[in-house]
Amino acid sequence: MQFVTIGGVTVGLCILLATVIKWWPGARPLQKDPLRHAGRLLPFLLAWAYGVLTILGVGGLIGWVARTTLWISNWLGDVALVWGVGGQTGQHGGGARYLPLTQTGGAVVLIMTVALVTAAKRSKYGSELKAGAWSGICLGTSAGVAGFAAVPLAQAVNWIGTTVYGAIG
Repeated sequence: MQFVTIGGVTVGLCILLATVIKWWPGARPLQKDPLRHAGRLLPFLLAWAYGVLTILGVGGLIGWVARTTLWISNWLGDVALVWGVGGQTGQHGGGARYLPLTQTGGAVVLIMTVALVTAAKRSKYGSELKAGAWSGICLGTSAGVAGFAAVPLAQAVNWIGTTVYGAIG
């Protein structure tokens, strides 16, 4: 498993912040119709959860793409920190323990991959899906996110896998 640097966390947070700023409808419209406005953020959030799951130890081609994305994000973020504000490179973003996916949980992530790639190519939400997955990959192994979202996501996917494949088998 590859760990994120402070630069990688910065890239993930920048993507998340840019998405929330583009999405923000204002206080009044959000109070008037919260479900419609919250629904506009749903593609990003679903892809974000997928990104977190892929960086949590998925192997094979999907894991390689996630680890390569994290490596590039770490490098980009570190360069931006050094040249932008005079920071230091390579400092870990504080990894936390994570719950690995089971075999059936990995199968669910594979199914999610097919759905996400197809949706990113075919739907009008392609850019939101790509940004969400990228942000999730960057933030999935950071201490705050891993403690907050990664374990429940992994548990949910493992449970879905066990339930679906248990019903089939």
